[in-house]
Amino acid sequence: MKLSKRLETIALQVPPGSRLADIGSDHALLPVYLVQKGRVPYAVAGELNPGPYDAARKQVKEASLGERIVVRQADGLRAVLEGEVDAVSIAGMGGALIVHILEEGRSKLDGVHTLVLQPNIGEDQVRRWLVQNGWQLAAEQLLEEDGKFYEVLTAVRNDDQAGGADLYAARELGCGIEISEALLYRLGPYLVEQPNEAFFAKWRSELAKLEGIAADMTRSDAESARLRREMLLQDIAATKEVLVCLQKERQ
Repeated sequence: MKLSKRLETIALQVPPGSRLADIGSDHALLPVYLVQKGRVPYAVAGELNPGPYDAARKQVKEASLGERIVVRQADGLRAVLEGEVDAVSIAGMGGALIVHILEEGRSKLDGVHTLVLQPNIGEDQVRRWLVQNGWQLAAEQLLEEDGKFYEVLTAVRNDDQAGGADLYAARELGCGIEISEALLYRLGPYLVEQPNEAFFAKWRSELAKLEGIAADMTRSDAESARLRREMLLQDIAATKEVLVCLQKERQ
C-alpha cells in the first residue's frame, strides 16, 4: 500500500510493536499499512461517520486483516476499550476537535504511552493541552503536500513534570532577539530549532492571511476593532521578526 507523504510521516512516528488506535481513521489506510509492514501487531480503526466507517471495514476486509484490525463506529476514543491500546493517532482535523477528543476520552488514555497528532489548524491549542495534561512533546515535523501544510506532533507520557512546559519558556535566538512563549506554542519549539523550507513557506502564507484580516479591520470605526487590529499587527510584526532571524541563522 502506498501512503501519502502526510500519512507516511505519521506512520513513522508510531512506535514499533505498539497497539494502535487510529481515531478518525477514514479508510483505515494507516492501520492497514502499519499492520502489513509488521510495525504494529494490532490496531483499532475508529470512525464516526457511516461512509468512512464502511470504507474502513471494506479496506480491512480486502486486506484480510480482520483478526488484527478492529473497525468500530464511535465518537472519538469511545471506539477504544480501556487498556486495549498503548498508542493513539488522531489526524486530519482541527486542533480544537483533537483537544475535545482527548479531553472526552481521558479515561481511555490510561496505559497509552504515545500520541501522534496531526491538527490541520490550531496546533498551539494541541500543544497547550499536552502541557496541561502531563504529556511531553517529543518531536515535530512540518511538511508540505499538494499545496497544503501539515504539522505532526508526537508526545509521550510525562508523569514527572507538567508536560515539559520548559520547552516553551521565552528564550533568546542566535541573532539576539527573544522569542516569546506564545510564539513558541504557535510556531513549535522543535520546528523553531530546525526550520525547513516548508516551515518558512507556511508562515509566509499565514502572515499574508493575517495581514488581509488586519486590512479588513480598517473598515470598522469601532474602538474594539481598532484594538484588535493593533494587537494583530503586533503579533504579525513579532512573527516576522522571528522568521527573519531564523532565516539568517540558516544562511
